[in-house]
Amino acid sequence: MTSDMTVRLLRLLSLLQTRREWAGTDLADRLEVNVRTVRRDIDRLRELGYPVDSARGHAGGYRLAPGSDLPPLLLDDDEAVAIAVALRTAAGGLAGIEETALRALAKLEQVLPRRLRTQVTALQTSLAGIAWDNSGPRTDPALLAALAIACRDHEILTFDYTTRHGSSAARRVEPCHLVVSGNLWYLLAHDTDKDDWRLFRLDRIGHATPTGRRVPPRPVPGDDPAAFVATRLSAAPTRYRAIATVEAPAEHIRAHAPALATRIRPLGAHTCRVDASDDTLRHIVHTLAALDADYTLDADPDVLDHLRATAHRSLRAMGGL
Repeated sequence: MTSDMTVRLLRLLSLLQTRREWAGTDLADRLEVNVRTVRRDIDRLRELGYPVDSARGHAGGYRLAPGSDLPPLLLDDDEAVAIAVALRTAAGGLAGIEETALRALAKLEQVLPRRLRTQVTALQTSLAGIAWDNSGPRTDPALLAALAIACRDHEILTFDYTTRHGSSAARRVEPCHLVVSGNLWYLLAHDTDKDDWRLFRLDRIGHATPTGRRVPPRPVPGDDPAAFVATRLSAAPTRYRAIATVEAPAEHIRAHAPALATRIRPLGAHTCRVDASDDTLRHIVHTLAALDADYTLDADPDVLDHLRATAHRSLRAMGGL
């Protein structure tokens, strides 16, 4: 009997850690007990030091509230492996998180069962990350966490946003999803003042403040946030224009440069067009180098001048060949 109650309490704690708030009837259904038993088990968790808040009402509602200490987390095997691998490969575009991630990983690996530690080791030795450019904008992990919570809870946010031109304005949005592209993180949100979807770079967001007002989830056009963001990024205005007509099939270019998928347009069986436009000349050079095929280029004079200077520098390095 005591063993059954212990298992049920652990299951209850695990459920409370997966959702912001649970109705008492939903917990009872999941645990296959009545609502009265749920209330007693909630009281037992409180006696053990877990801060569980409750709401009044016929069904009642419960949520695991913030406490003075982080309570033990209950993870299933897949969750534990996923977290360990994510910590090992953390974290592109996030400022100052590498050392913190390694400390957390050390704590997790110390308590991993042997069978899971073997899986994590196998995955980590099979994965590799290449940091092409660490000089770009870095995102504050605290901001990322705050925005993730706002997306989860569908809570309206206000923040200051600096545009690519350097001007700043206050924004009020319904946050929807966080999407990472390369070393840049983006917030996909519905701007309440403009009544339209907008994309915000996290490194340009300041003074993000939750309003306490929650709204129903708003469906993303096309039901695919990542695809929607990719389309917006490919259509976004850039400082420098560079359009390459490539002597290779679109499938070949996608295989060599998957990050350009939304910027590739087939022109025929053996040619395609790639939009390499960007706000940074250096990034345009990297994009064109990744094409791995001959191409002609229609670009702004500044782009052409930068490419010529880069080519001449390379030739000088090879002794003028």
